[in-house]
Amino acid sequence: MSGAQARDAKRQKSRDPKRPGSRVARLVPRTLRARLIAGLLVLLVVTCAAVGLATTAALRHFLVDRLDQQLTESGGRYAASLEHTAQGAGPDTRAQTPGTLGVRLLGGRVTAAGVVDGDADDVDSPGDEDDRVAFTPDQQHALAALPVDGPARTLDLGRALGRYRVRAVTGRDGDVLVSGLPLRPAEDTVERLATLELTVFAISVAAAGAAGAAWVGVSLRPLRRVVGMAERVSALPLASGEVMLAERVPDDDPRTEVGRVGAALNRMLGHVGGALARRHAVEERLRGFAADASHELRTPVAAVRGHAELALRHPGPVPPEVRRSLERIDAEALRMGAIVEDLLLLARLDAGRPLAEEEVDLTRTALDAVADARAAGPEHRWRLVLPEEPVLVRGDGHRLSQVVANLLANARSHTPPGTEVELRLERADGQVELSVTDDGPGIAPELADRVFERFVRGDRARSRATGSTGLGLAIVRAVVGAHGGTVTVASRPGRTEFTVRLP
Repeated sequence: MSGAQARDAKRQKSRDPKRPGSRVARLVPRTLRARLIAGLLVLLVVTCAAVGLATTAALRHFLVDRLDQQLTESGGRYAASLEHTAQGAGPDTRAQTPGTLGVRLLGGRVTAAGVVDGDADDVDSPGDEDDRVAFTPDQQHALAALPVDGPARTLDLGRALGRYRVRAVTGRDGDVLVSGLPLRPAEDTVERLATLELTVFAISVAAAGAAGAAWVGVSLRPLRRVVGMAERVSALPLASGEVMLAERVPDDDPRTEVGRVGAALNRMLGHVGGALARRHAVEERLRGFAADASHELRTPVAAVRGHAELALRHPGPVPPEVRRSLERIDAEALRMGAIVEDLLLLARLDAGRPLAEEEVDLTRTALDAVADARAAGPEHRWRLVLPEEPVLVRGDGHRLSQVVANLLANARSHTPPGTEVELRLERADGQVELSVTDDGPGIAPELADRVFERFVRGDRARSRATGSTGLGLAIVRAVVGAHGGTVTVASRPGRTEFTVRLP
C-alpha cells in the first residue's frame, strides 16, 4: 500500500461511525447556540460544584472543630469515672452527650469501656455482660497508639460504634483515659446539607439552562437572519445571466458585532451586484454583436462562394495558379460560413430560443455519426457499442446529431492515427448516457477545465486549415444544456472520455 493509500485508509477509519471517537465527536455540540448553552451549563455546574464542595467542607470542618472543643473541655471526665466502676460507683453520665465513648487503658490494654446512649441506667461497661463494648485487637492497638494529651484524631470503631473523634489524656492512677464523640451526627448534618445543595443546584441548573436557551436564542436571532440571507444569496445562479441581488441584511447597527458583519455583508453584496450587472451588460453587448455580425456576414460569405464557384466553372482556360487560388477562396469561404452558422447557433441558444421537440432515435443517430466519422478518418479505429433496444429521447434531432458529430470530430482531430475511438450508448438511472472514449494522449491539465469554453483550442500552434475553430465543444455544451442534460470530461494520458447525459 502506498503512502497516499495509507493516509486515505486512516482518514476513512477515523470517519468510521462505529469507532468510539466518532461517537464522542457526534455528541459534541456543533452549532453556536448549542455551544453557548453547553458552555453556560458547564460553567454553572462547575460553579455549583465548587460552592457545594466549599460549603460542605467548611461545615464539616466547623462541626469537627466543635467536637474537638467538647473533648478538650470534658477533660476525659466520663472516661475517668470508669476507674471506679469496680468499687461500685457507676460511671458519670451527667451532662454527657449521647454516644460519648469512654475507655480506660492500662498497660496498653482496655480495662473499661462505656458508651452513653441517652439513658443513665443503660450504660455500656465491662461490668454489664449484655452491654459490654468489645474491641478487636486492631481497634485496641489503635486506641493504645493515640498520643497522650495530644490532638484529637478520628478512629473507625467498627459497625457497632462507627467513626469517632477521640482524644487520650493521662489518668490519676497511671492509666490512659480515652474520650470520644461520634462523628455520625456531624456526618448526617453534612449529608443533609449536600442533599439539599444537590436538589437546589439541580433545579437552578435546569432553570438557568431553560432561561439561557431562550436568551441565547433571542440574542442570536440577528445572526440567524444573516445566515438566512447568505443562504438565499448562495442559492442564486450567479454564473451567468442577469442576477438581481436585492437581498440585504436588516441588522446593520455598527455598535454590535452582528451589525458590523451585516453592514460589511451589505456592502459586499452591493459591490457584487454592481459587478454582476456590468458583466451581464458586457455579455449582452457581446452576444448582440456576435449575432449581428454573424447575420451580416452570411450574405457576403455566400457571395464570395458564389463568385468563386462561378469563376471555377468558366469555360475558358484558367491558369493553374488562378484555379488554386479560387479553390482556396471557395474552401475558406465554406469554412467561414460554418463558423458563422456556429456563432448564430450559439447566439440563438444564449437568447433562450426553443429548439425543436420531437422523438429522436439516438441509436440511428449514433450509427450515422460513426459511419461519417469512419469515412472522414479511416486511419482511426472506430467502435460502436449499442443496447439491444433502440434508445429514444425527446429533443431536436438535428442538433443532437451535431452533438455526436462534434464529439467524434474532436476525438479524430486531437488524436494521432491508429487511435481507437469508442462511441457507447446506454440507459442509466432513468437517463440516456452517450460517451465518446479514446486512448489518445489526453487533454492537458491546464485545458481540462476550459475545454467547453468558446474559442479554446488544444493546440494553439495548429494551422487554421485544419478546420478547428474552438466552437465545437461549446456547441455541445450549449445544445445539451438546452435539452436539460449535462456533459462532462475525464482525461488522463491514454484515456479521454466525454459523457453526455440526457433525460
